[in-house]
Amino acid sequence: MTETETSHPFPRSRPQPVAEGGPRPEPRAQALTLDTTAELLTRITAQLGSRLGHLRLNGTRTSMTPIDRPALVAVAHGSRDPGALRTVTALLDRVRELRPGLDVRLGHIELNRPLLPDTLDGLRGEAVVVPLLLGRGHHVKHDVPHALATAGRHLGARVAAPLGPHPLLVEALYGRLMEAGWQLDAGAVRGAGIVLAAAGSRDPDSAADTRRTAQLLSERLGGVPVLPAYASAASPTVPEALRALAARGRHRVAVASYFTAPGRFATQSAAAAPWLAAAPLGAHPAMARLVLHRYDEALARTAARDADAAPAAALVSA
Repeated sequence: MTETETSHPFPRSRPQPVAEGGPRPEPRAQALTLDTTAELLTRITAQLGSRLGHLRLNGTRTSMTPIDRPALVAVAHGSRDPGALRTVTALLDRVRELRPGLDVRLGHIELNRPLLPDTLDGLRGEAVVVPLLLGRGHHVKHDVPHALATAGRHLGARVAAPLGPHPLLVEALYGRLMEAGWQLDAGAVRGAGIVLAAAGSRDPDSAADTRRTAQLLSERLGGVPVLPAYASAASPTVPEALRALAARGRHRVAVASYFTAPGRFATQSAAAAPWLAAAPLGAHPAMARLVLHRYDEALARTAARDADAAPAAALVSA
């Protein structure tokens, strides 16, 4: 989920729908391009995981075993829906399967336990905090950094980028649509469309991230129009986006669930679907790979920054 299921007085903006006009790529060519990108990113993630296993957060090399690597702390939003915790737990189990020996923990922003501060209090040493959030909203910019700032000196932690936008995230969205029954011939595609249902945020960066994901998903589907829509705090709403597509002659419309796990907003969005409603992203294999990619990416960024700072530190001490 990209934003809380309760209202917050945070600055937000109105996202603009993805434009339908203009030349559209052939479906097969787009599928091949994005498949190749996702496969390449998976290989990069595996290589980073192997090499960064021998780096401390200060960039120095070590004979680090998987157990010695910085812990991965996944941050979920939390939900009163009992399926949310089960779904996130299944996702993290898949992450552990991909990276045996890695210490993977879970912390929530609200509504579920353990809460993020409690998870951080139970750690010592080094950690990488990976938000299971889909854009740069208030939780990523404020809640997670605040929790780290109050964690104490017993923990050296870094925050990874949120999961979206990213090609692996688009692969998960595409996979969920296929599971829901999105199988259209060329004639049917001309009357089809997608509503990308997200939680919503008044933060302009969050809206931009959702629009970018909608554009990538449209490309993955061979140019089918994808309109972002929101369950709260921003517009258009899911029903408004459905009406906008119908006005364009797009009457075979599916709702893609841009939520990490089940919850009130995901349920409401799916209920508005006139045709198909995809399941939340959950424990899709591409999601597990993306979590590890963000973890490795944060380690690489820290190592590069510390390596750049090392010559300056040597000059000062000389």
